[in-house]
Amino acid sequence: MQLTGTPFFICTVILVPVSIAVAMWFWGRVKGPKPVRVLSRLAMLVFCQVTAVIMVFVMVNNANLIYGNWDDLLGTGNHVRAVPVVPPQDAAAGGQGPAAGGGGAAPAGDAAHPPANKVQQAFRGVDDPKVPNDVQKTDLKGQLSGVDGEVLVWLPPQYNDPAFKDKKFPVVELIPGYPGSSSTWYGTLKVSEQLKPLMQQGKVTPFILVSPRTLLLGNHTDAGCTDVPGKVNADTWLTRDVPQMILDNFRADPSADRWAIAGYSAGAHCAAKLSLAHPNRYRAGVSLSGYNDPATEKDSLVGKDPKLREANNPVAIVKGAAQPPKVALYVSGNKGDGYEDGQAIAGAAKAPTTVQVVETTGPHSSDVWKDMVPGVFEWLTGVIPAH
Repeated sequence: MQLTGTPFFICTVILVPVSIAVAMWFWGRVKGPKPVRVLSRLAMLVFCQVTAVIMVFVMVNNANLIYGNWDDLLGTGNHVRAVPVVPPQDAAAGGQGPAAGGGGAAPAGDAAHPPANKVQQAFRGVDDPKVPNDVQKTDLKGQLSGVDGEVLVWLPPQYNDPAFKDKKFPVVELIPGYPGSSSTWYGTLKVSEQLKPLMQQGKVTPFILVSPRTLLLGNHTDAGCTDVPGKVNADTWLTRDVPQMILDNFRADPSADRWAIAGYSAGAHCAAKLSLAHPNRYRAGVSLSGYNDPATEKDSLVGKDPKLREANNPVAIVKGAAQPPKVALYVSGNKGDGYEDGQAIAGAAKAPTTVQVVETTGPHSSDVWKDMVPGVFEWLTGVIPAH
């Protein structure tokens, strides 16, 4: 039975009154010595409490799509098929790649190492009642990364309009927090539902929205959107395999100037560091309540390695760049929850890097980020306008 499905939720709801009824029925019927009766009744109370806790957990999980399936919840899923040595992809933080400074090259390939043959993916609907019906899903085998995982795609209303049949569309990759599901941006933050009318009104650029899986390792370990030798090529999965699939299957603009990446919480950390590290792949990054130090996430594989921890700090990336990356960053957060991290990036940045830091109020929650979606994408429209 699906973790996030309605049938399982209904079962947990029914189980609560059933457990109470069973406890009441057997309460006075327990036989045996007094210690046995006490323990039996204590077990009944515990069972009632457990069923209530499970119901509340499922309710919260369904509302926030923290875990998308049983493997994610239990930590038994592993989406790393292999960990190949990845061919050099670009000049990374130096911004010297083929698309740096204005680019016409595809975000996923370069002249020395062109992408493999095009792979035409099969897409289907998302089997989740919280995700809109116009969101598509595919299972991608990463050719370069060795990562396998689902990718969710939403097309703007203009995409299938005959007037736009020859148009290529800009793209935004959407990164969830940790733990987090590839469905969260659509099902909890309501990104497509909020943006569709704004795109139809011309207030927001008609972006293709892409949300790939980021829970790649089992045992409740966060890959941190990083290539970790011998463990996982999470960076390559997100910045090369997924973009190349989008280019192969949709009318997506290949110019790095037409790509952006956005995330919240741990995904915000990913969005900031990946956009700054790959300016020849992304023109903009959006960080909502993120952090700079990977070790902020206690389950981060990157945070446990001193060299990787330093190399994946956005401030270190900016300071170590051979040339300041041509990237626009939008960083938001409450004091003590991302705001100071954004200020640190802004303090280290030099033109053409731009950093807009916005102080927010409210908790570290999807309710805050959901309300920010329209304004964030209006800002992004100023960086990547509709053609």
